[in-house]
Amino acid sequence: MHRDLSAHLSLDVTSPATLAFELAVSTQLAARESLRITLDGAPVQVREVPDHHGTRLHVVQADPGRLVLDYSASVDGRATPVASDEADLLRYLRPSRYCESDTLGPTAHAEFAGLRGYDLLSAVSSWVGSRLSYVPGSSLPTDGAVQTLLGRKGVCRDYAHLVIALLRALDVPARLVSVYAPGLSPMDFHAVAEAHLDGQWYVVDATTLAPRTSLVRIATGRDASDTAFLNVHHGYADLDELEVTAVADVLPDDDVRDLVTLG
Repeated sequence: MHRDLSAHLSLDVTSPATLAFELAVSTQLAARESLRITLDGAPVQVREVPDHHGTRLHVVQADPGRLVLDYSASVDGRATPVASDEADLLRYLRPSRYCESDTLGPTAHAEFAGLRGYDLLSAVSSWVGSRLSYVPGSSLPTDGAVQTLLGRKGVCRDYAHLVIALLRALDVPARLVSVYAPGLSPMDFHAVAEAHLDGQWYVVDATTLAPRTSLVRIATGRDASDTAFLNVHHGYADLDELEVTAVADVLPDDDVRDLVTLG
């Protein structure tokens, strides 16, 4: 499968700031890439900082002005799965900022009693997908899985956080992955969950908005606090423009009951 990806961001930096972008594809993939960042039309220095699971942060020290980022990548084939060590699996069993698995433990055990393994993954995906409504703008950046369940609506990150919290409550390691998603409409960055079973990580996307086999990994972490496409530190910047494209030469059918690895 061939996939072409791009991201365009424009920011108004109003005071000197450190900007950390997470939008380049994971190092687990063989990609042809281009990244250009300018401030008021002049190129700026970019530092690449590696993070867990092939995640890459691109860090810029920006003075006030108009900052523009353009990224593109072409990806052929699929990534080779990378095994997780014991520390990874323990990390992704713990409650985290947006995935309050300890609070949702009673709900998880009541709703999914007796389910294990692959049946559990499809059951959690279907349960979350049927109980939430996908409503852009309905959630706040500070909302976690508990608030999402109470409100019964959200966007992709909210669906993923609820899936992750329920799975962790049932002792299944789970994590969040930001991705490019060919087939997604309207186009944007997308977030999905990954669950660990029998030595492998499998994609769980309760939104069912894009075929899982077409997804391209960007960043991987405990929840959205680890995978945001932009973090602003030590200053201020306003995002004025965001355009994302992701196309594939094939968009296969997807079935929530199938086991799919992220490639």
